[in-house]
Amino acid sequence: MCISKYSKCYFYKLRHNITPFNAGVDLGQAGLRGVFYSCAVFGLGWLSLDVARAERLSSSRSADMLPHFSAGHSGGDLLHREVKAAKKSSVSDEKLQDSSASSEHINVVGHLNRARARIFPGLGAVDYHIDQRQITTTLGGQNAAFSQILLRVPGVVLDSYGEVHVRGEHGGLSYRVNGVLLPEGLNGFGQELDTRIIQSVDLLTGTLPAQFGFRTAGVVDVTTKTGNTLKHNQISLYGGSYNTFVPSLQLGGTHGKLDYFTTLSYTRNDIGIENPSNSFRAVHDRTGQEKAFSYLSYHPDEVSRLTLLASASYADFQIPDSFKTFDVKSPDYTTIYNVAGLNPHAPSMHWSKLNDAQTEQNYYAVLSYQRTAGKLNFQASPYFRYGRIDYKPDPDRDLLYQGVSQHEVNDFTTGGMQFDLSYKIAHRHTMRAGFLGQYTSERLDTNTLAFPVNAEGRQSSDVPVRLIDNTGNWSVEAGAYIQDEYKITPALTFNYGVRYDRFASSFDNEGQISPRANIVWKPGHTTTLHIGYSRYFAPPSPQYIYPSTLLKYAGTTNAAANMINDATKVEKSNYVDAGILQRITPEFQITIDAYAKWAHDLTDLGQFGRAVILAPFSYRRGRVYGAEFGSSWRHGPWSLFGNFSFVKTSARDINSAQYQFDMAELAYIKSHSIQLDHQGEFTATAGASWITRYDMAYIDFVYGYGLRSGFANLEKEPQYDVFNIGYQHTFTQIAARHDIKIRADIINLFDKRYQLRNGSGVGIYQAQYGQRRGTFFSVICEF
Repeated sequence: MCISKYSKCYFYKLRHNITPFNAGVDLGQAGLRGVFYSCAVFGLGWLSLDVARAERLSSSRSADMLPHFSAGHSGGDLLHREVKAAKKSSVSDEKLQDSSASSEHINVVGHLNRARARIFPGLGAVDYHIDQRQITTTLGGQNAAFSQILLRVPGVVLDSYGEVHVRGEHGGLSYRVNGVLLPEGLNGFGQELDTRIIQSVDLLTGTLPAQFGFRTAGVVDVTTKTGNTLKHNQISLYGGSYNTFVPSLQLGGTHGKLDYFTTLSYTRNDIGIENPSNSFRAVHDRTGQEKAFSYLSYHPDEVSRLTLLASASYADFQIPDSFKTFDVKSPDYTTIYNVAGLNPHAPSMHWSKLNDAQTEQNYYAVLSYQRTAGKLNFQASPYFRYGRIDYKPDPDRDLLYQGVSQHEVNDFTTGGMQFDLSYKIAHRHTMRAGFLGQYTSERLDTNTLAFPVNAEGRQSSDVPVRLIDNTGNWSVEAGAYIQDEYKITPALTFNYGVRYDRFASSFDNEGQISPRANIVWKPGHTTTLHIGYSRYFAPPSPQYIYPSTLLKYAGTTNAAANMINDATKVEKSNYVDAGILQRITPEFQITIDAYAKWAHDLTDLGQFGRAVILAPFSYRRGRVYGAEFGSSWRHGPWSLFGNFSFVKTSARDINSAQYQFDMAELAYIKSHSIQLDHQGEFTATAGASWITRYDMAYIDFVYGYGLRSGFANLEKEPQYDVFNIGYQHTFTQIAARHDIKIRADIINLFDKRYQLRNGSGVGIYQAQYGQRRGTFFSVICEF
């Protein structure tokens, strides 16, 4: 798939010197839903603007925009497009004025985009770029889950709940939208970003420059669509297998100095979460998801820009039901509890009637002011985010089959400020500096029904007791950096810097000075080499469970495995990375990269109950190392890509949140190094695509070696390979002289049955299988 690059600015310098279902979830939270619909109205309000002018201004990018070296699975190309000029001398004065205004507007936007790229260059990091062509040739296109886009990048491994792991890390990804950090959300299973908003995306990994801190496994840097890049408004309908129904709308345009873009979508299907069995259709697995995103940009003059991003999502998920049996001789037998007043053999108590559900909400807003003045460029961005996970149990059946029924509500609220600048202090030196500070408040409210137990841990009463616990945490994360890009020669760049980070919370207080250094050398026009070192400081999410909470559950079926409960500390690590990008021919290029990491207090995440809320824990020592290979070829309408990666992990001694683990497993891990549960030792992706003005066809496959499982992760899940195909045809000038696109995709072409998780492993709770074969269709109409 995508081939790495080492800096956009570096190469530039070298070259230029539908109603929600009812799953037992209360959908009447009018206040929060009001935020969602206000975000929608915020974008739709601009429909009254001059649409004809918006269409004329929606050319992709200006001729003077920064040449962008794209190295992706569809091959590398320069995203460099010309603004169309007036072709006929007989054009009217009004059209000439509009054309002049359009050219002026796009030139200003291009100038500001180049300035922002100089603030966030990513020098020395491995940068996998994904453009619109690559998104189009991914399963589902703009309707693809964002995790499927990232999965085609070397070093990315698929997991359950739509998660992906980059270079052997569990989580640790930072998300930036138009150069601004998105505050971290809750660890549920809703997708962080909607593919429809993306114009292009870069995944930066390896030894990151000093401006990137905290979540450093990778930086997902998204450039959103704007009214300037959206050629036409679009309405889309996507659907197919598993009762999938996804209508969506994209609107955008420009009006004078104002640029706007909005997308709205609704998703409904019967495969919201991975199936816990290998059957074609899961029992109780429907989802309904609403998403809205708006981008608003205003440039009062040629050197400044004010931007507002707003996003809202509201998603309902049924929790899939797993097979249960009353046969004690069956390997699938689980303990059945006695519940007063309930007949466990009544048809209404059958396991397939379990009705657990979870609601996830995420809202964020980012306001940015950017200004460029000669050698100085800066951007200041305050931001806010609110997230909520509400898990609602099925009280009677949960007590019967699990001995516990727990209603959980977990809230996160984050507010912060980011400031970054670049200044060219000398001919060969560009200085960059900035700071980030944010405050997060977390609250966990639980209402639990559990049975009393005797000294041997066996149920001693069939009448459950109610236990209510309301706790909260807070954290402050602050970091500042300064770095220098020193251009030693036209072919050799040394980027070095240092940052200081501080993490203070209700359970921990730590700080660290972190040096960073990268060298990028281009000995010829076709070869680029890099080597780098970074010291990282990665705080955990503020989700500490206090000893008082554990004491409440002692003597019940919800008791902890033990009472050891050290707080999770900040992960401190040393990271090295080296690689080469080689262009064999103008159409064919390869990349090879190797990396290693040594960590103290290595952070991991686990699910420790039926509610899908991932909580942090850590190992005293950890190590990760691996290598990646990527290749791409593009010639005319044809594109080929092939990627392969290897990763090896080891960790020892769980030193936080030990109460979640059995004492025997803790003792083993204390004296033995184990492999991490999310290690996918070998992964590979490959594909081919063919794109013309009217047609697109692709085929690709994903290979996974299997994640770890069993006691102390000593076992492994089976390997798998999945093939996908798709075709799209564009009918031109059909509706009001606009295009209509018809598309078909088949996922898992050969209906491969493969298991991602079997419910065992360190921090693993639920068994999950990959998606079976599905056929999906879409219609996209422009207007």
